[in-house]
Amino acid sequence: MSAWRIPFNRASLAGGELDNVAAAVAAGHISGDGPFTRRCEEILERELGAPRVLLTTSCTHALELSALLLDVGPDDEVVVPSFTFVSSAAAFALRGARIVFADVRPDTLNLDEERLGDVLTERTRAIVTVNYAGVSCEYDSILAHGIPVVEDNAHGLFGSYRGRPLGTFGAVAAQSFHETKNFTCGEGGALVLGDGSLVERAEIIREKGTDRKRFFRGQVDKYTWVDLGSSYVITDLLAGFLAAQLEQREAIQSARRRLWERYDEALREWVRAVGARQPVVPADCEQSWHMYHLLLPSFDVRAGLISWLRERGILAVFHYLPLHLSEMGRRFGGGDAHCPVTEDISDRLLRLPFYTSMTEAEQGEVIEAVLDFRAA
Repeated sequence: MSAWRIPFNRASLAGGELDNVAAAVAAGHISGDGPFTRRCEEILERELGAPRVLLTTSCTHALELSALLLDVGPDDEVVVPSFTFVSSAAAFALRGARIVFADVRPDTLNLDEERLGDVLTERTRAIVTVNYAGVSCEYDSILAHGIPVVEDNAHGLFGSYRGRPLGTFGAVAAQSFHETKNFTCGEGGALVLGDGSLVERAEIIREKGTDRKRFFRGQVDKYTWVDLGSSYVITDLLAGFLAAQLEQREAIQSARRRLWERYDEALREWVRAVGARQPVVPADCEQSWHMYHLLLPSFDVRAGLISWLRERGILAVFHYLPLHLSEMGRRFGGGDAHCPVTEDISDRLLRLPFYTSMTEAEQGEVIEAVLDFRAA
């Protein structure tokens, strides 16, 4: 355990992870696309209703695979919210695309669908959406533009929008199984294919640009290099670890929901008193219970609360810095971006400790410390 008495995040075991890893070793299935990989993919395909899910080595690699699959290139523009992790943009910048940074809504912190039309051009090849904190974007409006959507659903697995699972709105979607996510294998991801016609090429790109999958299915008598690609196949050791967690998805989500709702109820009056704001979840969205954040009234108040909690052995952190203001963001198209909401919320947002195995006593300490804080 870290030096923090109450860390920001902590890996939580569902119970069968180590047994699955040992079983993979005993069976000799430690490379990619073994039985645990397929088990994870089948769970996700069934729960999401997706034509095909392919496990990958990370969410970043799933996004890179998406860029290759959509043939994104130097003549293209890709719209990305500025308030997101670097992978949402970098995966497309790697293909030479110009990144067009868009602002987010002040309530859900998702891509502002009402301003989206202002940044679309005839060169727009794709729109990247991010379901921030596992709360859905307004997909009806976004999809109406008729431009391929790449859904960065790193936060949103098992959330939904109007009854439809997140991760199924885009032509492709990327999932994350990083250690900070609801379901983890340390490092891992998945590509969710919403368009069945993309499956065969996605398999090729994922296998270093070879038709190896077709060879194993007996469709060709040898496999060879047929497309651009890279090594995006996850080891079955990690898939075994992940399978144990996905099989306990209801228990994990229930535990996280209890934590989220306790924070939300306990901090409600304090939030009003200091002029802060709690997370906003629209009525037509079922969130994934990924994180709990507060939007403080100012940068100084946030800094004061972080320091206050740190003195009590509690690690609370802020989140994304605006990508359009970063050195690489400016290089790849952000120099003329206008994202005032992103710049404002980036200075004021604070995430509280939140992890599946968090005990009632640990959360109680965090709540008590926040309630005791008084802004200057």
